[in-house]
Amino acid sequence: QVQLVESGGGLVQAGGSLRLSCVASGRTFTMGWFRQAPGNEREFVSTISWTGGATTSADSVKGRFTISRDNAKNTLYLQMNSLKPEDTAVYYCGASWKTAPTTLHYDYAYWGQGTQVTVSS
Repeated sequence: QVQLVESGGGLVQAGGSLRLSCVASGRTFTMGWFRQAPGNEREFVSTISWTGGATTSADSVKGRFTISRDNAKNTLYLQMNSLKPEDTAVYYCGASWKTAPTTLHYDYAYWGQGTQVTVSS
């Protein structure tokens, strides 16, 4: 069993930046960030392989969001720049037993409780 705890969310103006963190209670393999806005399904944001050598991001965040990890600290990060109001959502980190990046939510066995990101216009 792996427990995930996200932090770093908050309220920011459009064009601003936030850095999300996700601390895992143990070793993890592929990890990812997903988000869910009110009334919407959970959607993929970004994923990273267990070595950190491979990443994939949704087209909507490419060039603005950067996923990274520090395995020594069992921590996943999401640097979010040039934030837009449409980025407003609860952001969840997930951990998968796969070693390659995956955009599919059902590949993730463990989830954090989520952290709210609100971008004002």
